[in-house]
Amino acid sequence: MSSRTEKVQRLEQSEETFDVLIIGGGATGAGIAVDAASRGYKVCLLERADYGSGTSSRSTKLVHGGVRYLKQGNISLVMEALKERGRLLHNAPHLVKDLPFVVPNYDFWEAPFYGIGMKIYDVMAGKYRFGRSRILSYDETIKRIPTISRKGLRGGVEYHDGQFDDARLLINLISTAEEHGAFCLNYAGVTGFEKDADGLISAVQAEDTLTGKTYQIKARSFANATGCFCEDLIELDTTHRPNLVAPSQGAHIILDRSFLPSDAAIMVPETSDGRVIFAVPWRDHVLVGTTDTPIVGVQVEPRATAEEIEFLLTTAGQYLEKAPTHADILAVHCGIRPLINTGSGSTSSLSRDHHIEISESGLLTIAGGKWTTYRKMAEDTVEHLIILGELKDTDCQTQNLKIHGAITSEEGLAQEKAKPDFPPHMQHLSYYGSDAQLILKLTEQEPALLKPLHPELELIGAEIIWAVRHEGAEKLSDALLRRSRVGVIREAATLDILEQAAALMSREKGWSEDRSIKEIEEMRSLLCPSRRQFH
Repeated sequence: MSSRTEKVQRLEQSEETFDVLIIGGGATGAGIAVDAASRGYKVCLLERADYGSGTSSRSTKLVHGGVRYLKQGNISLVMEALKERGRLLHNAPHLVKDLPFVVPNYDFWEAPFYGIGMKIYDVMAGKYRFGRSRILSYDETIKRIPTISRKGLRGGVEYHDGQFDDARLLINLISTAEEHGAFCLNYAGVTGFEKDADGLISAVQAEDTLTGKTYQIKARSFANATGCFCEDLIELDTTHRPNLVAPSQGAHIILDRSFLPSDAAIMVPETSDGRVIFAVPWRDHVLVGTTDTPIVGVQVEPRATAEEIEFLLTTAGQYLEKAPTHADILAVHCGIRPLINTGSGSTSSLSRDHHIEISESGLLTIAGGKWTTYRKMAEDTVEHLIILGELKDTDCQTQNLKIHGAITSEEGLAQEKAKPDFPPHMQHLSYYGSDAQLILKLTEQEPALLKPLHPELELIGAEIIWAVRHEGAEKLSDALLRRSRVGVIREAATLDILEQAAALMSREKGWSEDRSIKEIEEMRSLLCPSRRQFH
């Protein structure tokens, strides 16, 4: 990515008109930017905070067709998601991988019931299938999940889905969009719209939230991809607040890997209140989630409730030999789903399909959907924007478009050859894909950057420098929560490195002492409340 200073200078010195202007830098917005830019359109993306700082970095880290949507009878969504799951594995192999799941069986009817369901899942995936499902015996289930609760256990069913790192994929999507010519700027919020004589939007007013400067940016078409905040933007356009979204909160807890020392995940298809939860091995830890709690009012930094935490601990304890307690929780993260409001049913029963609306002024709003189908959502959106902006019609290019960081066969061979030389604390650099070797080059002139910032964290100093220079990290929270993931994995250990990380960023950004202190305090506030709430 080019530096933020260069981007701001471009806004100040140019009066260019973009073909597509996207508001929102989450999965949907970044996907639209990649799609539109790869078709050759002139693209601008604005994000009022950091890329992926909302829902898109707070998922359950699964790329899946949605087994429970199959149960709901939403066949079209499942088939679309399974196809997109396969494309993601192909286009971002450094971030997406096959993950086996085990559904433990404690009643006699569960093995044939879920076994048949997973076979249907396999058939629907077709050539995009990750692996074949199979029924497991009692002994095979214990071998797969050594810490599974054995009381009443009969066996299990194994099936395959995908796992990924959501924030890392998001940052790589932004890089991909920029490589195709898109102009992307974080910490730039839209504060108003300008309209022509016909009442159609012709420009946005944008504010640089780091400096307070304002800009007018012109475009031919406009996409509102702000997720659970989309109604705020619609209201800014029409002064009428729609009832488009039914927000639902999903909480996750992080536990030590000892609770699930396996390369397989646990899927509980129906909990005590009819929900689905997962216990998933992720970045050498265990992620347990998620909840589905209807909420009123959307917060920028949502917090898990005591009831949600208790539900996750209790449910996990029913399926693990050692029940986790509050003291075992290493971190909590919580996101808000922008589900489409149908006016009936609980949020857990609402469809995860996406929905497009277009206002009289030409503002296109896309809501709903899920990470797995982000590419298809983007394709549908751009098809509409072509009409709205009267753009030259060109075909979608993203079905097989490699995402930034994807390793070519030649690079892959070289990296695999070099991998045994990596110290254990650097194995996580594989999440950077082809950028891993470039990060290591930063340490050639400064070997101290190879040193882990904390013995419990997968983070070396070079990653902080890389995040600032090449991935648009402007704040300490950007580097510790989204470029690296340490803040969402081990909160206490992350608190211990705030001064070290801030010193590295300050050196790159030229922060004053007051700015460094402010960044440290802000990061501390993001970590501490979630820890206090459930203790």
